Amino acid sequence: MVKRKIAQSQAAATGAWAVRDERSGRFMETRVEAVMTSAKRSGLLTEKDGRIGGRLSATIIARAKANTGISTDTELLEFALASLALEDGFAEAFEAVGGTVDPDLKLGF
Repeated sequence: MVKRKIAQSQAAATGAWAVRDERSGRFMETRVEAVMTSAKRSGLLTEKDGRIGGRLSATIIARAKANTGISTDTELLEFALASLALEDGFAEAFEAVGGTVDPDLKLGF
C-alpha cells in the first residue's frame, strides 16, 4: 500500500492522507474520516455547545496535525475526543482471550 495525498473529497480540504490499495488502485478511507463518520452516525457531532481549553506542548500539537492531516486545533480536538468516545474495548477483550479459540468453534477446515 502506498500513501498518497488525496486530491478529492473532504480529505483534500483537510489535507488528510489516505492509503491506496496497490491492487485495485482505489483509495481507502482514512482513519480520520472513519472516526469522524462514525462519530457523526453515533450522534456525537450533532451540537457544538461545549467548550474545552488547555495548554499543551506545541510539539505534540504539530506532530498530531502532521500525522492526521488536520489543520485546525478545533478539528484536532474533535477527532481526538471522538476517538476516545468511540472506543469499544476490543483490544482489552482480545487480550483477555489470550489468543485462544473456542474448541467447539467450526473453522471450516
